[in-house]
Amino acid sequence: MRIVLVTGISGSGKSIAINVLEDDGYFCIDNLPIRFLHEVITSLREAGHEKVAVSVDARSGESVGDLRELASGLGRYGHDVKIIFLNARTDTLVQRYSETRRRHPMSLRGAGPDATGTLVESIERERELMSALEDLGVSLDTSDLHPNVLRSWVRDVVGTERAPLTLLFESFAYKHGVPLDADLVFDVRCLPNPFYTPELRPLTGLDAPVAEYLQAIPSVQRMIDHIGNFLHTWLPHYILENRSYLTVALGCTGGQHRSVYCVEELARRFRRIEHVLVRHRALASRQATHA
Repeated sequence: MRIVLVTGISGSGKSIAINVLEDDGYFCIDNLPIRFLHEVITSLREAGHEKVAVSVDARSGESVGDLRELASGLGRYGHDVKIIFLNARTDTLVQRYSETRRRHPMSLRGAGPDATGTLVESIERERELMSALEDLGVSLDTSDLHPNVLRSWVRDVVGTERAPLTLLFESFAYKHGVPLDADLVFDVRCLPNPFYTPELRPLTGLDAPVAEYLQAIPSVQRMIDHIGNFLHTWLPHYILENRSYLTVALGCTGGQHRSVYCVEELARRFRRIEHVLVRHRALASRQATHA
């Protein structure tokens, strides 16, 4: 069976992920208590289901930490198991809960007059509980992410062939903050900015004129070479730690020119030796907004 386990912080987009997987033909179960996972998977396999997606969150309490061993057990039984951990900044989560006016699930835990905490307290309590799972599978930061972009990324993760290590190169805008899913972060704001060349300003790092402009600057090539050499040196050590995914984030001011170009160049170099994914956060959000 192909099994996708969707977990993470409440309000970070687990419902969106489950819905898109259901649209793609997965048998989906939302908020399944951890202790029933193995039993439910066995039952679904006997019923002939080949693709199953299960959402697990902090409402399972302390037993949520058992997900790591349960996922390993499912893998030993021959199932193809992928885990997606969704996260978001606290200020983003507060805004989402304010917009939907829903109660945070952690505010309902416990008993007595102190059972209900503030929204921020509930979020931080959940972060502490879920921290044991944050390094499982692939982590996606949904802060400032359009729902259509999240749907596309979930499909990409689930459709990715199993590999020893998948390199995700990601460009971002510092004005929107550093992505939570980044394992390594490189700041390319020190490079010359095409934004100040009028004919290049409306373009992006994906356009040939911007690429030609940056390619001709020695410092840009040195930056790319140094980042590439760093990754070549340390990738074997990440692989030894049984990492399945490594997210390398490059940021510039607006996430439009320099970081996009550098990501594309690094991805081109590493595609020859690793499985590579590319994401441009600022460009994707802008395209989704105008769609």
